[in-house]
Amino acid sequence: MWSTPSSSPSAALSPAEAKIVRKDAVFIREFEREDREEVRRIFYEGIMERIPNSAFRGFQQQPKTQFLYAMLTVMCFVVTKSVTLTCCTPFILMGARYYYSSKVIHNYLDHALHTDMADIEAYYMKPAGSCFWVAVLDGHIVGIVAAQGREEDNTVELRRMSVDSQYRGKGIAKALGRRVLEFAVRNNYAAVILGTTAVKLAAHKLYESLGFRQTSQSENHRLPGMSRSPLERLFFQIRYSRYRLQIREE
Repeated sequence: MWSTPSSSPSAALSPAEAKIVRKDAVFIREFEREDREEVRRIFYEGIMERIPNSAFRGFQQQPKTQFLYAMLTVMCFVVTKSVTLTCCTPFILMGARYYYSSKVIHNYLDHALHTDMADIEAYYMKPAGSCFWVAVLDGHIVGIVAAQGREEDNTVELRRMSVDSQYRGKGIAKALGRRVLEFAVRNNYAAVILGTTAVKLAAHKLYESLGFRQTSQSENHRLPGMSRSPLERLFFQIRYSRYRLQIREE
């Protein structure tokens, strides 16, 4: 269960009031039309980081794939008897991982930029029970997050959280997450849910620090734009985790 903490003065400001807060203060306000390009930039850069993370960092979390690649390397030597080619095989395999990670992530990014991130107002600002916020620091937009209500189970989904890489480590992501939780309480939602393919442990620790608990994990999640071809399955794997924070009992 989660209760609303006492908010800092800047956390409750309206968009108009937020504009007069001193520039060195971090505050969260609702999305406005003129924020569109900066919001899309932060989202784009955050998603692009997933290409090397999925290809290389994610590989460390895939023991079955590591074993398969080792067997392919051994088979290369058995078949070709070439030490040079065998030594090159791991680099070829990792290069293929990067290629397919780039392909899948770009397809996912294209899908997002042509759906909800193409019209934030229509997807998040106009529907009742949904919202989109930006974090502002030093007069610049440095973070984003969305909340999308789900009437069928009275939950709200935390989506599109991202912080500009130059401003991380300042508690901005946690402030954005808290804003979604406060929104859920004010709108009488029973729980906040989220799904993430984040590879970095820090992202999962952030959710846990906010009170989320992992409810499921899948190795076969399909992102928009994935073809699930044999080569894609061989060179691109992604772990999808679901989290839930119970606000109140139904």
